[in-house]
Amino acid sequence: MKLAKRINRIKPSPTMAVAARAKVLKAQGSDISFFGLGEPGFRSPDVASEAGIEAIRSGDTRYTAASGTDELKEAIVQKLERENHLSYSKKEIIASCGAKHTLYNIAQVLFEAGDEVIIPAPYWVSYPDQILLADAEPVIIETKEENGFLLTPDQLRAAITPRTKGIILNSPSNPTGAVYSAAHYEALADLLLKTPLIIISDEVYEKFLYGDAVHHSIAALIPELKEKTIVVNAVSKTYAMTGWRIGYAAGPEEVIQAMSKVQGQSTSNPASISQKAAAAALSKGEPFVKEMVAAFGSRRALMLEQLTQMDGVSCVASAGSFYLFPNVKGLLKKSYRGRRIESSTRLATFLLEEGGVATIPGEAFGVSGYLRISYAASEEVLSHGLMKIAQAISKLK
Repeated sequence: MKLAKRINRIKPSPTMAVAARAKVLKAQGSDISFFGLGEPGFRSPDVASEAGIEAIRSGDTRYTAASGTDELKEAIVQKLERENHLSYSKKEIIASCGAKHTLYNIAQVLFEAGDEVIIPAPYWVSYPDQILLADAEPVIIETKEENGFLLTPDQLRAAITPRTKGIILNSPSNPTGAVYSAAHYEALADLLLKTPLIIISDEVYEKFLYGDAVHHSIAALIPELKEKTIVVNAVSKTYAMTGWRIGYAAGPEEVIQAMSKVQGQSTSNPASISQKAAAAALSKGEPFVKEMVAAFGSRRALMLEQLTQMDGVSCVASAGSFYLFPNVKGLLKKSYRGRRIESSTRLATFLLEEGGVATIPGEAFGVSGYLRISYAASEEVLSHGLMKIAQAISKLK
């Protein structure tokens, strides 16, 4: 059976592939520490779970509007006004089956053959593939560790062509944890204002901040950009609700209504039960978030301390998210049992199969010489996994 050409443009999700391999090894009896998936190890907040349970009990289990219920949209509108200083009507809001689904819909309605979309690297693994599925061309700009993995105005200027239609900005970043300050956004603003570029602002990790880091929504910080910005967020990470599958977007009405049209002919509405739970989380879940982020701050400190003591490893202290992105270039070209570690992909394979620790190689995010390590697990799990990484590294010659 002949497949459509578009499917050959993309690759399977690297994070899902690592998770699958790790689960196979665990099923075979190996002691596996999961540092790969970006999934908080907390239970969803009671206020959300109880709202979901009540929805089932009350029979609120029918189709909803394809773009989400008025109740959830109103909760999103209020959240954006309260926390991000952004004002939207419910016609400018869509709820989808997770932020990944939201981003896919955006690409489908905005981009087509001949368009270019700028993506700073390291990037979240699905960005380029979603652009390719829309027949457009991802333009990858590799940011530098010495610049905090942040896109510079010079890099942006050099990447813009007459075909450039959009840019994806992710702050706090997956995988680096980099956070764009007000000054960084303002430095990019001159270029963004002078071009017809559409800005996709992925703010899924906005609450996961450490030290003096502050999250800024670019559409609020620079109001002139609001009409050309689509803000993307979700309850998945913020409220440990990954399995509930609720993401959302806010932006110009014509874009949101086009996304609703696509969604109406594909998935239709997100689960009615999940929408009830998400509305409750957005309205009443802040105490849970503060508790979780405080725990992640301690875990981040633990990981930083131990990673930076390992030979051949250095690590920038991430300002946000719940990932570290250690530089492992000092381990490349070393060998184990006569086999050279030629890339971070090979190193990640070695750490999984010989060390029993699942990490994601930098190549999955568009760069080599790094690993993404999640600290979303408990301190006990992290300490055990870090010990195994250190032991595995000591075997390299």
